[in-house]
Amino acid sequence: MGAAYTILGKSVPPQYLALGTIGAVVLLVAPKPWSATPKKEAKIEAANADEEN
Repeated sequence: MGAAYTILGKSVPPQYLALGTIGAVVLLVAPKPWSATPKKEAKIEAANADEEN
């Protein structure tokens, strides 16, 4: 068997570390589709209430 790292007393192959690193980066960087996004509304600049409608 090839080289392996010892983490917390267990032998971990380097490909598992690479996959774990890639997975962690993707989870941190990727946008979250389930998070609520604030709605963008146009600001109304009216002089009085009649102009808003």
